Amino acid sequence: MGDAGAETEGRRPRAPRDRDFLLLWSGQTVSEVGSQVSVLALPLVAVVLLKATAFQVGLLSVAQTSAYLLVALPAGAVVDRVAKRRLMIGCDLALCAVIASVPLGHAFGTLTLAQLYGVAFVAGVLSVFFSIAYQSYLPTLLEADQLMSGNGKLAATQSAAQIAGPGLGAGLVALVGAAGAMTADALSFAVSAASLSAIRGREPRRPRAAAGTPRPTLRAQIGAGLAHVARDPVLRHSLAFTGTANFFVIMVETLGPVYLIRTLHLGSSLVGLLLALGAVGGVAGGVAAKGLARKVGSARVSWLAMTVMSLPGLLIPLTGRGWRVLLFGAGWISWTFSSTVSSISLTSYRQAACPPDLLGRVSAAARWINWGTLPLGGLAGGALATSLGVRPTLWLAVIGGCCAGLWLFFSPLRGMRDLPLPGPTAVLPAAGA
Repeated sequence: MGDAGAETEGRRPRAPRDRDFLLLWSGQTVSEVGSQVSVLALPLVAVVLLKATAFQVGLLSVAQTSAYLLVALPAGAVVDRVAKRRLMIGCDLALCAVIASVPLGHAFGTLTLAQLYGVAFVAGVLSVFFSIAYQSYLPTLLEADQLMSGNGKLAATQSAAQIAGPGLGAGLVALVGAAGAMTADALSFAVSAASLSAIRGREPRRPRAAAGTPRPTLRAQIGAGLAHVARDPVLRHSLAFTGTANFFVIMVETLGPVYLIRTLHLGSSLVGLLLALGAVGGVAGGVAAKGLARKVGSARVSWLAMTVMSLPGLLIPLTGRGWRVLLFGAGWISWTFSSTVSSISLTSYRQAACPPDLLGRVSAAARWINWGTLPLGGLAGGALATSLGVRPTLWLAVIGGCCAGLWLFFSPLRGMRDLPLPGPTAVLPAAGA
């Protein structure tokens, strides 16, 4: 009776540290670390065990990221029709089985590249459904003015997993092999499913349609989500920003290691360390986002982060041997810190300001735009690097990435201190409130 997590139906937790949020947070922490193990292990399975070529390894990434372009929009309509927690549990259990098929296939000697492509694509589709449901589910656990704190904790956890996961993955690969290491990822999805199952709070029930009212078609529901984004100038400019930024950032993520290894002839361990510094910036951004929003303003910090704080990203193409290798780390940290701070503000606005019955479709539209530019940027980066060279393409990428913040600067956000939120309080609380 006295358990703080025992919420009556229809009530929300009073603070982000409440039991239900902690269960969601802890399950995702384990799952994110497990997923980072597979980020390292899956390509190694292809290269070491199946002797895949570089092109075949690249197809694994395409198989996974293409899911955002193909299924994100219909996934949003599905998410708005069903119970989100139940859908997330189903996705976790399915991901557990799909990932576990890799070590099982290797153990029985039946593993093939075709199976890896299938695993990458199916895992990508399930991850799309989970992530859209996840962003739509969080506002049922937190009040509007708690979303900044909650999203900050989740973002910091995700970045921390990008630091711990590869190290854990390397150790597991050395201990049990690349295929065996993926068992850890499969188990992490089982832990996430168990954490979600232990949440006691119930989702608000969707209002029933009036008798005789025809159910909207899938196409109409997708259109409603896109129309909401088009009508809201803050959402419209924020998605233009993230889509543009991701287009250029994927160029740096793809070509950065090529430049460091083939042009500067750095060792793979040093390259791994430099890339891991990006996750450090993400952790710092997740921790600092709420405080910066209170001091500077949640609207103001979103565009300041990507027009001022991100400028050290221009140091990346200046990276050289000796002490100049630190320029890559400094530029990468500034980008991940800035983008995390900005993303937390804008995601919190979307979750708080969007009508609950539209949130899944609006989140899907956001994912479709944000992540749909990744394969396009990767292809453009490869083509430009072939024709112009790696370093000139890096210059184009970092300049384009820094200019992406102009979508936010030339938007209604520049005239606001705080992002408008629904309810009795029109904006996020100011410092000291």
